[in-house]
Amino acid sequence: MTNGLIFDIKEFAVHDGPGIRTTVFMKGCPLRCSWCHNPEGISPEPQVMHGPAGERVVGKRYASSELAGILNRQAEILRTNEGGVTFSGGEPLMQAAFVAEVLDLLDDIHVLLDTSGFGGEDDFRLLAGKSDLVFFDVKLIAPAAHRRYTGVDNGPILRNLRVLATMNVPFVVRVPLIPGVTDTNENLAAIAETVRGLDGMVRVDLLPYNKAAGGKYRACGMAFRPDFQETLEVNANTAIFEQAGLTARVA
Repeated sequence: MTNGLIFDIKEFAVHDGPGIRTTVFMKGCPLRCSWCHNPEGISPEPQVMHGPAGERVVGKRYASSELAGILNRQAEILRTNEGGVTFSGGEPLMQAAFVAEVLDLLDDIHVLLDTSGFGGEDDFRLLAGKSDLVFFDVKLIAPAAHRRYTGVDNGPILRNLRVLATMNVPFVVRVPLIPGVTDTNENLAAIAETVRGLDGMVRVDLLPYNKAAGGKYRACGMAFRPDFQETLEVNANTAIFEQAGLTARVA
């Protein structure tokens, strides 16, 4: 039995997949996106957050059986509302063995994996293969730009995306719209070309930039230094995807 580190369990979530869901936020992420709206999920260790109500420790360890028990007690209401459980983060692939163990203990609950796609192929196959739906982030196609804005190479991400298209698991490609960075017509067209024709893809979701991240950084004792102009209006150009024969929406 393995243990995992979680920074939040959000019940009655309605934006993390179909129906009413419980979202489990895994702690730890290998990316360092300057726009991250869950900075408390970056560190793989517990940390102190400061807020109006005082200090609190973010990051609690659960045994896989303990977490599965919590989720199974919600199974009936989740199924009744056509929902399920979403594993998000942070990055679930960083704790793949733990997440897989939890999934094996769930009682007929719809499972959604929300991932950046950055991780080993074996870990990705393990979790995607146990999921009913995958939310797969695609941020930037140009390798140099991806390294600049996320801190990692996008080679493993694009490899896992190709792997996903062979697994007979439905997935949604999600593009966070960062003004002047990911939302350029050039990058959106490159994403459309990359994902066009992939088996299993349901649609492309364009996610408007979340401007509320700055306060969380201060609470975590971290500096918020976005390497882009937050005040620019984002370019939610679904037409680029539609012209490529893809279904796209602003989520």
